[in-house]
Amino acid sequence: MATNSLVTGLKVTLPVMFCVMLATLVYTIITDGLPLPDRHDVFTPWFVTTILDFYINIVPIAVWIVYKESTWSGSILWTILLLIFGSLTTCVYVFLQLLKLTNQEASEDPMYYLLLRDSIKDGVGLRDKNSLVVTARFVFGALGCVMLGALIYTCFTYGSPFHMELLYPWMVVLLVNFYINVAVLSVWVVYKESSWIVGILWVALLIGLGSVGTSVAIVVQLFRLSPLDPLYLVLVNNSNR
Repeated sequence: MATNSLVTGLKVTLPVMFCVMLATLVYTIITDGLPLPDRHDVFTPWFVTTILDFYINIVPIAVWIVYKESTWSGSILWTILLLIFGSLTTCVYVFLQLLKLTNQEASEDPMYYLLLRDSIKDGVGLRDKNSLVVTARFVFGALGCVMLGALIYTCFTYGSPFHMELLYPWMVVLLVNFYINVAVLSVWVVYKESSWIVGILWVALLIGLGSVGTSVAIVVQLFRLSPLDPLYLVLVNNSNR
């Protein structure tokens, strides 16, 4: 029952988040114009830092999409859409994947079947001498360090981001876009943890630190794998390995 409720909840929440993001985007374009690069009122230092935060945060989503797609053309198309439309693409893609779940999959373990691609589901746990686990640890660790450096630099150079004047229209659009992706990533983070309390603490870290928190969460999960484990095992919880 709980697993079916999860699927139903996601099927309801994702379209709502899509509509919120689309409405916010359309309204801001109509009332404030396009965020062209020559608009210094839009491209403030904190806006640029938040853009970097946003794109680092969609790296794990993009990697998952590439993994899920059976063709390179599909992977490239969805990745381009993700880079351009951000959380709008995230909501659509995850929703379409949910629609592919059978009733049996939805009632057994929807997250497991949602996260893994079909060709892998029967071979979970096989060792792989060409595993990319170590590489992934380095990549996401480096991304987290880059973002942390950008945050520290912007804070020391331009001051705290917690000022009302920074909440201008396009910053609000960017933050809505950013936190919708955080909400999607948070579902995976909570799913991975055996304790709700630990899961909630991780979600708080994602909300408070953005892509730095995301990178830390992913690296911690990667260190729970053996270097010989296939990389896709980071997607599922321990009971499914």
